[in-house]
Amino acid sequence: MIGHPTVPVATAGLGLTQIVGYGTLYYSFAILAPGMAAEFRLSQEWIFAALSAALFAGSLVAPLAGRWADRYGAGRVMTYGSIAAAAALVLCALAPEPVSFVLALLAMELASCFVLYGAAFVAIVQLGGQQPQRSIVHLTLIAGFASTLFWPITSTLHATLTWREVYLVFAALNLMLCLPIHAWLMRVTRERGESSRQSGSSPPPTGTVPGLAPLASRVAFPLMLAGFALEGFVLSAVLIHMVPLTAALGLGTAGLAVATLFGPAQVASRLVNMVFGGRLPQTHLAVIAAGLLTLGLVVLLATTPWLPGGMIFVVLFGLGSGLTSIVSGTLPLELFGREGYGARLGWVSAARQVTSALAPFALAFMMARVPVTDAVKIAAAISGSGVLAFAAIAAIRHRSIGVSRV
Repeated sequence: MIGHPTVPVATAGLGLTQIVGYGTLYYSFAILAPGMAAEFRLSQEWIFAALSAALFAGSLVAPLAGRWADRYGAGRVMTYGSIAAAAALVLCALAPEPVSFVLALLAMELASCFVLYGAAFVAIVQLGGQQPQRSIVHLTLIAGFASTLFWPITSTLHATLTWREVYLVFAALNLMLCLPIHAWLMRVTRERGESSRQSGSSPPPTGTVPGLAPLASRVAFPLMLAGFALEGFVLSAVLIHMVPLTAALGLGTAGLAVATLFGPAQVASRLVNMVFGGRLPQTHLAVIAAGLLTLGLVVLLATTPWLPGGMIFVVLFGLGSGLTSIVSGTLPLELFGREGYGARLGWVSAARQVTSALAPFALAFMMARVPVTDAVKIAAAISGSGVLAFAAIAAIRHRSIGVSRV
């Protein structure tokens, strides 16, 4: 039932676990990295290279995590994932030398595949509500505060604790907050699944038109992966280098202040979509999201070093990023339905993470060898290719719906 109290409660609970998951497993790393580098007597570049390698390895596991969520239930996968995430954080905290640290970091990013957005979106769909897409929007709105909360939390803890002690605190958070919520979710989804089987009822509809025809699906799926891979590349490359990028384009120290607009813009896009985007097809939203990223880069190129232009760039980029987080979960559901949703979402996560892991190095390489404006032009062209991929999917879906109605 659409008003079943379990769905909003579960969405709120998952929102909390996503804040803790992203905050402890991802956003805290940038603040703790200098301490790690100093203790292991390594450069910070080496530490971030280790993180990129771990993220790349995690992308290879994402499809498996999606298949397991389909087969065993996302709640069960997330429950064991919470234990694995806590164990990996402890291993990182106890690592005596660089090799064991890198292996623990690898374990941490592998565990993240089983507790972050990919698994959480599947959990929402498996709860069986009639509007899972709307619940996904609510979840991304809550989880959007992960960086806003955990950057200051990590900094405050690190002012009195070592990075190792901070990771031990974070391991406890995963066990005390995330594990009970995921265990409850595992029980609820199992009970509701058994109730549906006993009553002989089928899962409620997604609230959208039927999915694509088989031939259209075979064309749309690789296009969708390409679109998300291109978006992942641009988002990762620009976000990692946003401050030095804007400084190199003439904004100077104001680039740091301008960059702070990104987080609020990202949350604002999710809020606006939650209020006004209920009837908008997710194919259209995907085009809008990719278009905002591209438009932001074009504005940056056209206005630099004008400070208001830099502010407009960051706001547009934040809006596009916020919408991208939503459509990465809702677009596969709209196009292909609930069946095999976890596996498809796993491939989406893999496509985004592979390019996201490589992008910071690629943009740094370009910025070191060509003018910064040329590097931004290349990023804008890549982002524009993503717009074309999603526009092609929108056209395929429109044609498929037209044929099905004839």
